[in-house]
Amino acid sequence: MKTLFLSIALILISYLCKAQAKYADSLQHELSVAKDDTTKVLISISLSQYYSTNEVDSSFYFAQQAVKISQKANYKYGEALGIFYLASAFDKEGNYAKSLDMAYRCLEIAEKLKYGKAYIMSLVYFQIGLLNRLTNDNRQALVNHHYAISLYQQSGKEDEYLYHFFAHLGATYEKLNLLDSALFYTYKGYNTTLKNKQLLPYALLILGRVYDKKNDTKRSEHYYRLAIQTGKENHSIFFQTAAQHALAIHFRKTGAIDSCLHFAKEVLQLSLQHRFSLYTVNASTLLMQVYDSINNRDSTLKYMKTTVAIKDSVFSQAQMQQFQVIASNDKQRRQKMKTAEERYKNQVRIFSLMTALMVFLLLAFILYRNNKQKQKANLLLQQQKEEIQSTLFQLKSTQSQLIQSEKMASLGELTAGIAHEIQNPLNFVNNFSEVNKELLLEMKDEIDKGNTNEAKLLVDDLINNQEKINQHGKRADAIVKGMLQHSRSSSGQKEPTDINALADEYLRLSFHGLRAKDKSFNATMETHFDENLQKIAVTPQDIGRVLLNLYNNAFYAVSEKKKLKGDNYKPTVSVSTKKIGDKVEIKVSDNGNGIPQKVLDKIFQPFFTTKPTGQGTGLGLSLSYDIIKSHGGEIKVETKVDEGRPNNFGKGKETTFIIHLPVV
Repeated sequence: MKTLFLSIALILISYLCKAQAKYADSLQHELSVAKDDTTKVLISISLSQYYSTNEVDSSFYFAQQAVKISQKANYKYGEALGIFYLASAFDKEGNYAKSLDMAYRCLEIAEKLKYGKAYIMSLVYFQIGLLNRLTNDNRQALVNHHYAISLYQQSGKEDEYLYHFFAHLGATYEKLNLLDSALFYTYKGYNTTLKNKQLLPYALLILGRVYDKKNDTKRSEHYYRLAIQTGKENHSIFFQTAAQHALAIHFRKTGAIDSCLHFAKEVLQLSLQHRFSLYTVNASTLLMQVYDSINNRDSTLKYMKTTVAIKDSVFSQAQMQQFQVIASNDKQRRQKMKTAEERYKNQVRIFSLMTALMVFLLLAFILYRNNKQKQKANLLLQQQKEEIQSTLFQLKSTQSQLIQSEKMASLGELTAGIAHEIQNPLNFVNNFSEVNKELLLEMKDEIDKGNTNEAKLLVDDLINNQEKINQHGKRADAIVKGMLQHSRSSSGQKEPTDINALADEYLRLSFHGLRAKDKSFNATMETHFDENLQKIAVTPQDIGRVLLNLYNNAFYAVSEKKKLKGDNYKPTVSVSTKKIGDKVEIKVSDNGNGIPQKVLDKIFQPFFTTKPTGQGTGLGLSLSYDIIKSHGGEIKVETKVDEGRPNNFGKGKETTFIIHLPVV
């Protein structure tokens, strides 16, 4: 599938080949008619970049032209770019010492730039990393390539060069035989090098080399041929030459000697023609080794002479020493700059300390002068503090009384509901006791008459009645225990609790509490419980208090609306539970008048209430909010205000309190 994709990509690229040549002609025409120096510099740099992979002499020419114009116009950004492309051209002809020298010159200019600094420095460190790899300092190459990528990402430029950086980073990992990392970064580079067709062959070449090392000969040869083809189509002769050399080595490895010789000779011809000294040496060395292996002495001697001549002129010991000297000199320059910077920082610190000392003395004088005035002010502040503390004590005392009042009111409503609830099972107990008394008298008569069968039937009825008495007695016992548990101060101890049962029980208790106050009141109660809801760890008394408060408010709201709307209005209070992710959701809704939007943000504040004076302390929702927060949950409200429109008559606007509790 990947091979098919690459083949389709190459077909699309072939349509763009003619555009490459037109692009160069267009740039040269624009250069000939350009008037301002900045435009000339940028066009010259674009031409140097275009020719950097096919005609080194032309790349040199346009880079030098960009540097010359930039220096004349004092255009430092253009000068730095021109020097960078000179460094790039020098490395392609094998003059690594000169390339490194140009890179350091470019770095000196870049460090002083106000704009474009990160971009230029990323290019320079990329070039230095490339030279590190070419001189087999692969670990340092990794450091410089990663730093170059970081700088490029800071520059805010488009990704055109960034992904070329990734391809070169993949090549460095390939040289270190870290093949998984090599594939990761090379594919990352390949995926968007389609933006710059001249850079595409290099990514394909590195993929071929990695798969070659993985002994995947079929895939490696495929990528090599794609690299050669795209190099030809996009005039990237340098990368085409590199790919042909890699393919020649591949054929030697697989024993295809004729194919190896064919591609090695093409590499030698292209590298001599375009002054790619590195591949001239590599190709002549490969030809020498292959001919030696097949005992062709004449050809071996011929290519040995070529190899020695190129190495002596380009890759001599003197060249390598010069490379080391340039690197060492730059290191010393940077050390001097660092020392000078530290000296300057020390001077700044001393000056800052002296300034701080003067400021300190001035402040000390001002503080001493103001101290006398502050002593007088402190006496007044102390008096005011005592008055405020006294007032605060009184407020706290009042607050405590109000909180206790709210709790007692809540307990009173709960007790009324419980009393009403407990009345039902007690009525059953009393009624069945009366019935049992009558049954026992009938059974006594039947025994006296000797009707044992009738007596047994009466015994069965007694047993059934006793079971019902026991059932309702247990119900009354459970209600009493619940009342005692609620009235007891909460210990804060959490325990696994059935939220459905808790919500249902307090709903009924709240309803009967209101009915105990107003016998005429009635309302529809709806429950929608999630039957699969698991028990969660909460403090039952506290959560019950929250639910009771919400139910009381809901019944109060529908009761007040019932008084206004009359029989056409159907008061409804509903409660639902549902598990959402790692939380349990409890919703308490009513179709009362709703809460005005202007006070919605205040309802959880202490002492705020919408009830008439004397009917509420404003602490119920505040306490509920604190209880839910202490359980790690949250509570919120959604409401719509009843606008009194005819079509809404009897329906009301829903107010919903939503509680989320964590499932622990």
